Amino acid sequence: MFRPLKLSGTPLVVFAALASFTTYFCMYAFRKPFAAGLYEGDFFFGLELKTAFVIFQIFGYTLSKYLGVKVCSEATGLRRSLLIVSFILIAEFALILFGLVPGHWKVLALFLNGLPLGMVWGLVVKYLEGRKASDFLLAFLCCSFVLASGIVKDIGRWLMSSQGVPETWMPALTGAIFLPLLLVAVYALSRIPPPTEEDIASRTQRPAMNRKERGAFFRKFLPGLVAVLLFFFLITAFRDFRDNFEVNIFADLGFGEEEEGLLSKVAIWAAFGSLAGLACINFIKDHRRAFLATCLLMVLGMVVLGGSTLLYKAEKIEPFTWMVLTAVGAYVAYVPLNAIFFERLMAATQSIGTSVFMIQLSDAIGYSGSVVLQLYKDIGQGSLSYLSFYQGFSYLMAVLGILLVLFFLIYFLGQTRSTQPSSQ
Repeated sequence: MFRPLKLSGTPLVVFAALASFTTYFCMYAFRKPFAAGLYEGDFFFGLELKTAFVIFQIFGYTLSKYLGVKVCSEATGLRRSLLIVSFILIAEFALILFGLVPGHWKVLALFLNGLPLGMVWGLVVKYLEGRKASDFLLAFLCCSFVLASGIVKDIGRWLMSSQGVPETWMPALTGAIFLPLLLVAVYALSRIPPPTEEDIASRTQRPAMNRKERGAFFRKFLPGLVAVLLFFFLITAFRDFRDNFEVNIFADLGFGEEEEGLLSKVAIWAAFGSLAGLACINFIKDHRRAFLATCLLMVLGMVVLGGSTLLYKAEKIEPFTWMVLTAVGAYVAYVPLNAIFFERLMAATQSIGTSVFMIQLSDAIGYSGSVVLQLYKDIGQGSLSYLSFYQGFSYLMAVLGILLVLFFLIYFLGQTRSTQPSSQ
C-alpha cells in the first residue's frame, strides 16, 4: 500500500487539488471525445446514429452510477486507486472496440465504455470530502470536467481535421494520449493523507456507509431529497444534452469546423463562472449559511440560463455570447450538486457518513433523465433542430429549476441549525 505523504496546510491542499483535478480531467478523454464527431447520414432503428451512440454510452454510464452507490460509498484505502485505473483501462479497451467493430455494433462498444466510468467521480471525491478545505477542493475538481469537456472534444476535432484520423478511431487515440498522465495522477491521488482530527471536528466523520445506513439517511430527509433528485434529473439532462450536441448546436448557428478552439473557449468561461461562485462560498464557515448561499447560487444559474435565452431570441446578444451564458448558467446550477451541496448538507445536519452516497445516487437519477431526454428529442420532437430544442428546454429548465431549488432550500433550512466551526 502507498504511504500517505506527510503534508498539511496549504501544500496538502495544492497537492490534493492538482492530483484530483488531473485524474478527472484525464478521465474525460475516455468519455467525451466521441461527441466531437457528427456521424451524419446513418440511423440506428430510427434514431440518428450519433443519438444512438450518446444514448448507449449514457445507458452504461447511468448503470455505473447506480452500481457506484454501493461500490463508491463502501470502497476504502488503496482499493479506490486500483478501481480507478481498472475502470479507465476497460473504457479504453471499449474505445478500441468502437474503432474495430463494424456498423451498428459500435453502440455496444460505447455502452461498455460508459459502464465503468460512472464510478470514477465518486471514487475521486472520496479522497477530498470531510476536510476543512473540501469546498475549495471539490470546486476545483468540478472545473476539471467543465474544462475537459470542451478541450478533449477540440482535440478530437483537431485529430480528425488536421491529422486525418477517422471519426471512429479518434476517441481511442484521444484516450491513449492522456493515459500516461492519468496513471501518474492516480498514483498522486493515492498518496493523499486522510482527514485530520481537526477536519473531522469541522465537517463530521465520513466513514463508509452500508445499505441500512444509506436507507436511514434517505428516509430521514425524504421530501427534500426527492426535490433535489428531481432537480438533478432535469439539470443533468440539460447539461448532458448541450455537452453531447454542442457541436451540432454550433453548426445550426452557422459555426464551422474551421473555427478552432470554439468549444474550449466556452468551457473556459463556464469553468471560470462556476468556480468563482463556489470560491466565495468557501469563505462561509457556518454550514447552514453556506448551504443557503449554495442554493441561491443555483437559482442565479437558472436566471442566467433563462435570461440569456430571452436576450438571444430578442436579438440583443450574439449567438456565441448566448452559448457562453447558457453554459455558465447551466454549470453554475449543476456544479454545486457535484461538489459542496451534499458536503455542506452533511455537515449542517451533523450526519455521520459519506456524501459520496448521495452524489452517486443523484448522478444516477440525473443520467436517467439524460437518457429520457435523448429519446424524447429523437422520437417525440424529431422534426425540431438541435438549436430549437435547446432554446425551448432552456426556458423550461429555468422556470422549473428555480421552483425546485426554492422548495428544497426552504425544507432543509428547517432541518438544519447554525454550525459555526471552531476558529481556524
